[in-house]
Amino acid sequence: MTRSAAELSLRERIGQINQRLKGWEAVEWVDGAPRVTDVLRREVDRWGGIGAIYGVLRADPWSQVRWSNGIPPERSAEAYEAVQEIVRTRGSGLPTLFVEEVPHGLMALGGTTLPVNLALGAGMDVDLVEALGARVAAEARARGTHVALVSGLDVLRDPRWGRAEECFSEDPALAALLVEATVRGMQGRATDGRIADDRVAVVAKHLAGQGAGIGGRNGSGAPIGRRELGEIHLRPAFVAARAGVAGFMAAYNDIDGVPCSANAELLTGVLREDWGWQGIVMADGTAVDRLRDSAPDPASAAALAVTAGVDLSLWDEAFTYVEEAVERGILDTALVTRAADRVLALKRRVGLLEEARPEHAVADPTGSPAAREFLELAHRAAAQSCVLVHDEGVLPLPASAVVAVIGPNADDLEAQLGDYTPPRPDDDPHSSTVRSALEARHGIGNIRYARGTSHRSRLPGDAAEQVDAALSGADAAVVVLGGTSRRSYDEEFADNGAVDGPAPDTTNGEGVDLSRLELPEAQLDLLRVARAAVPVVIAVLIDGRPRPIEPLVALADALIIAPFPGPVGGAAIVDVLGTGVGGGLLPATFPASDGVLPVAHDERRETARGYVDARHPVGRLLGSGAPAVSVRLCSVEATLTAEALREGGTVTLTADLVNDTDRTVSVPVPLYGRRHELGVRPRRRTLLAVERAHVAAGSTAVVQFTLGLDELGSWAGGRPVAAPVEVVAWTAQSHDPPPDALVVRITDQEGDTGWGH
Repeated sequence: MTRSAAELSLRERIGQINQRLKGWEAVEWVDGAPRVTDVLRREVDRWGGIGAIYGVLRADPWSQVRWSNGIPPERSAEAYEAVQEIVRTRGSGLPTLFVEEVPHGLMALGGTTLPVNLALGAGMDVDLVEALGARVAAEARARGTHVALVSGLDVLRDPRWGRAEECFSEDPALAALLVEATVRGMQGRATDGRIADDRVAVVAKHLAGQGAGIGGRNGSGAPIGRRELGEIHLRPAFVAARAGVAGFMAAYNDIDGVPCSANAELLTGVLREDWGWQGIVMADGTAVDRLRDSAPDPASAAALAVTAGVDLSLWDEAFTYVEEAVERGILDTALVTRAADRVLALKRRVGLLEEARPEHAVADPTGSPAAREFLELAHRAAAQSCVLVHDEGVLPLPASAVVAVIGPNADDLEAQLGDYTPPRPDDDPHSSTVRSALEARHGIGNIRYARGTSHRSRLPGDAAEQVDAALSGADAAVVVLGGTSRRSYDEEFADNGAVDGPAPDTTNGEGVDLSRLELPEAQLDLLRVARAAVPVVIAVLIDGRPRPIEPLVALADALIIAPFPGPVGGAAIVDVLGTGVGGGLLPATFPASDGVLPVAHDERRETARGYVDARHPVGRLLGSGAPAVSVRLCSVEATLTAEALREGGTVTLTADLVNDTDRTVSVPVPLYGRRHELGVRPRRRTLLAVERAHVAAGSTAVVQFTLGLDELGSWAGGRPVAAPVEVVAWTAQSHDPPPDALVVRITDQEGDTGWGH
């Protein structure tokens, strides 16, 4: 079988770097069997093959694929094989890569939907994220998928951005830890680069700086400096590259005016020349076509992208002009060959070019040990995503209490799921809303429900009377507010699947950027009505982005925040109500109000005093939450030379944990730090490390933080470099070092940190 692009004609090489087809247009499910379309046949005949096909299994409102017309989970491999047969027999004989969206579970009928990335960021559990990645990969590969498009590189720097839910955190260190765990889980840890038959290749998205868009607008420019790019936005990408990630997706945005999909300094200079990474770069959907504002015609746009380092398009018409670009002399044929060779290398890495191809595995049946384990992991992730922000002593809620559960997210399963989610089966026994979980705990007779409002406005009719009836005689009210990334099959979509028309109840997700983050007055009024009617009010915020929450804190006796926690999120939230112990911490900073954005826990220290009318723009810092344990960092001063750090030296700090509750708890324990580097204005604090600890009831435990080059080095260039520096470390949730903060010094050969010690 052909293993080198040089053995292919120019037309066939262009076919290998094209990914124009939307999979649901290539194969349809008709009368209980897959039917390959003429769209696929024409494309294969045109190019003598096709490098990759996106979304054969994708099911959602954009694709218009539902349970009634989609590919049944158990027949996925059959549908793939029907496509593969056409590609092999009508083309050059090279198989195609099957590419699917896997942002928080496989986006296909029957795919297991997990909490969104922001929820996993709240859990801060590296081992769990790796385990989830392995299970997601096994599920996807069993159905025939080769390549998973996985969110996680974006760092949340402005919560107005609708895709905030796809970010692990506003902090690059936390994002890097969880991206690395995802890559290792989904691709495996094979040292030879081979991706096993129960794993998938990961294309990590998006590179780079998409979370720094102006005003939080999707795809807007990132006018940031080189240090900001390196310290914040390249750090997750570097650790993904170091972990052997198969590919990166170039983002829509520009960086200082240069679009990422045409940025040779980024895609070739940083990735390949500086980092030594080898893999494919895929453009985001129609991103090369969008270069038309930077290029005079489609051929020039294609030449810009391929020359910069893009190897594989995604739905772009521009890549059909690659041959014209070569003929016009604006694109070197060798660069087309280079891109095609990288695509072939990925096919080799997943075993597609082996003569004896392995059969697709059989998906784990419902109820099997593996399926039960996956469900348990999803439950754990949902539990860890719930952040108890404050509690004035009203939790745990007695199981005998009569509870009014009201609000737009109180009984709305879809509102717990996030964007990029397939339609769920109607008879899923494992799903739960806050209402259904409260009914299971307290008994149906003790739960009174009223929706009250939509996500944006008041409901017409007798909605207010229904709320009053639910509150009457209740011991407590659980008011479940927030947003939703729900997509309707009747909505209008852009050419890349983002919302592009009226979405009256959608408040989150791609294409749903907000200019204001404060919850609508209709939602806050539910809290006010509850406050006046019942003795105990508990607010629950289910959302995919940070919002101003001070009005909720003022009106409620307790507040739980759950970034879209997935199908089992209701049970996870009710577990917090019943125990009074949250599983996570805030993965991003919540602003005090609108008009102060963006805010982040790691902003640089300022010499000015800030706003006159909003002296305290930060509402709640990353890492905030009502602590289930107390943490005390053990006193030690550590010194290491930059040379020793560069060669693998580490510093270990220890913290004592005390659990005064009557139950075993699992908690994330972050270690914060402030770097003092000569000539550089310091950030207020950064996340140095985080460990997940289990502490038995009424006992103590010890957690150790091992700090090496990643934690103590400078990331100004996008990868860690050892340099003299003084790092102050602490575990308290404060923005500034407390009096008992520790000092770690990285010195030069003369013992100098450059900071006067």
